[in-house]
Amino acid sequence: MGRKRAGDRVAEQVDTGLAELVPDPDRAGSWTLLLDGAPQSHVDLTDPTHLEFEYVRRLAAAVDLIAPAGAPLRVLHLGGGALTLPRYVSATRPGSTQRVSEVDGALVELVRRVLPWPSDARLRVRVQDARAVLASTREGSYDVVVADVFAGARTPAHLTSVEYAAEVARVLRPAGWYLANLADGPPLRHARGQVATVRSVLPQACLVADAAVLRGRRYGNLVLVAGRCTPPVPELSRRAAGDWFPGRVVAGDELDRFAGGAQLVRDADATGSDPPPPGLFSVRR
Repeated sequence: MGRKRAGDRVAEQVDTGLAELVPDPDRAGSWTLLLDGAPQSHVDLTDPTHLEFEYVRRLAAAVDLIAPAGAPLRVLHLGGGALTLPRYVSATRPGSTQRVSEVDGALVELVRRVLPWPSDARLRVRVQDARAVLASTREGSYDVVVADVFAGARTPAHLTSVEYAAEVARVLRPAGWYLANLADGPPLRHARGQVATVRSVLPQACLVADAAVLRGRRYGNLVLVAGRCTPPVPELSRRAAGDWFPGRVVAGDELDRFAGGAQLVRDADATGSDPPPPGLFSVRR
């Protein structure tokens, strides 16, 4: 399959592009997964609670705060990558039942072979499209649905619509939560549209991101936390402010203003998220 090695670095053509597994020179046992040059995951095989990417720390903070510490959860992960967050949940909430949906079967096999996750009957990885997984899932099956799905560096169009969000809401338990990684840059058209679209079915929400990203000054990740109950905004704000790269939480009236005027996205007119600016990831590698 066009595999090559340079030292411990592994590069292999998978279904969605060129996957590279790059060892972290500063942290033994840690690896970064890139797809067509875009960073997708970072995993520490010796300490799954170490989270290198700031947006993953924000997703993890939400998982930490939506239920009592250590309590097992039922989690559906849309998008697998190198399984960073599923490994974290297994370590911090033993006994959790997790299902991971990843559309790229060759990528799943590469990660399984090079960066194997601990054997756990409660953690299942399936090769399937995210919308297909939702359609085949029973109502009220999960406490948490996490969406971190990218085709290259863009969120696929069919995972941005009201119809998609309604399927997410259907499979969540009444007090369940939807956590989504949104990547966007000025003028934040995609992020604003996603906040409006998701809130049309899961109205209680907040957004966590770097202040410069929220102000539309640069491209970056925004984490959306949405459900039917009030999100833990004060606790998320403290966690975001104390991060290695401090972030802000937008909620309430400020979130209303952020999404104000954004049109709801429907399947009929959905488009993928805006691509990152040229050269963004080449600087980081």
